[in-house]
Amino acid sequence: MSVPAAADITPIESRDQLVAHLESGAKPRAQWRVGTEHEKFAFDQKTLRRLPYEGPNGIRALLEGFARFGWAPVKEGQTLIGATKGKGAISLEPGGQLELSGAPLETIHQTCDEVHEHLREAKTICNEIGAGLLGLGFDPKWRREDVPWMPKGRYKIMRDYMPKRGKLGHDMMLRTCTVQVNLDFSSEADMVKKLRVGLALQPVASALFANSPFTEGRPNHYLSYRQHIWTDTDPDRTGLLPFAFEDGMGFERYVDYALDVPMYFVYRGGKYVDVAGQSFRAFMEGRLHNLAGVRPSLSDWADHLTTLFPEARLKKYLEMRGADGGRWRSLCSLPALWVGLLYDQTSLDAAWDMVKDWTAAERDALRHAVPKQGFKAKFRNETVRDLALRVLALAREGLKNRARNDRIGQDETAYLNDIQLAAEKNTTFAEELLDAYEKRWNGNIDPIFVERAF
Repeated sequence: MSVPAAADITPIESRDQLVAHLESGAKPRAQWRVGTEHEKFAFDQKTLRRLPYEGPNGIRALLEGFARFGWAPVKEGQTLIGATKGKGAISLEPGGQLELSGAPLETIHQTCDEVHEHLREAKTICNEIGAGLLGLGFDPKWRREDVPWMPKGRYKIMRDYMPKRGKLGHDMMLRTCTVQVNLDFSSEADMVKKLRVGLALQPVASALFANSPFTEGRPNHYLSYRQHIWTDTDPDRTGLLPFAFEDGMGFERYVDYALDVPMYFVYRGGKYVDVAGQSFRAFMEGRLHNLAGVRPSLSDWADHLTTLFPEARLKKYLEMRGADGGRWRSLCSLPALWVGLLYDQTSLDAAWDMVKDWTAAERDALRHAVPKQGFKAKFRNETVRDLALRVLALAREGLKNRARNDRIGQDETAYLNDIQLAAEKNTTFAEELLDAYEKRWNGNIDPIFVERAF
């Protein structure tokens, strides 16, 4: 989420405060919650072009429309950049992708209800202004230069810095959408096991949700082009964090990693100050060249943690980040997958047993193979499809053990069905789209704006 958080101006005086900040996220099992975030592309229904910020059917008009549903505006200066209601938030990604950062909720039933309510509200507004919302991992039609940049200060800084560290950073910012889930931990040891399982199995999740096979109207020879983009965005802040699997991993080790990841900005006086390339460690020592003598607060630390982009990310909770954005029914599959794996101790232990002897080289090879090959990528003596079916079985068992039923007595396992079917058929969502492109759409990408619209 890129809406500025409530300020905590507590000055940072030691590394121990940063460790304590992460550690303070630990909660007893009874307080564990599920937070689902998802992005979608907003487009003009007539031209299919991505929406500009201004105009009668622009992004600002779309954001303004949420007020009728009880959402309060969030502004950067006089610029409307998002909305909040309760513990949920709506925000803008750099190319106008609309993101819901859901509230922390007790069950997947509740988070799925939240997803549906948000999409109902968004569709109501879109229909009135002549816009649509598309659920994919990568923009299937438009070039980088066709996508308007949103007027947010932090994005200008990132836009200038990204090309210095990778070739595809602007594509990540402008042309990708994801769905992710945020989950709790009870202790340092619990965090470490969940983070390790999350990192190791993120490529499996990427295959289960692969949904970005088109670039500029044609097949791009990937099943998850979005995941490929992350391999050439910024090596300082992306990837599978090999250190997380080393002895001694814990909150302190993650803090040491984050201290040395180059910063993008510092938020001061309602504006983003460009400090790109300088470390948070230098900030703590008052050595930022354009903010000499200025030292950070806990808000600065929280902001910095949002600019780290590993496949699984630690803040005061854990974020699973490897899935493409997708169609309506698959948005609830991602929290089901990870809750089933990580919130039931038996399933978590079994998942760790599954991955604990994987080497860093094997994990990295899997990360690079899945974007092109999906379920057919090889791992040791099996395929990613084999891994996915084993992972789904563990997740299903974990959800059964949770026994969280809805109003008519159904548990949470039904939310796995969309990705379960994909794995059983050995056909990713992307391959379904490619088949439609070749057979039903006759090589014309435009029908995707109907078939994959919310």
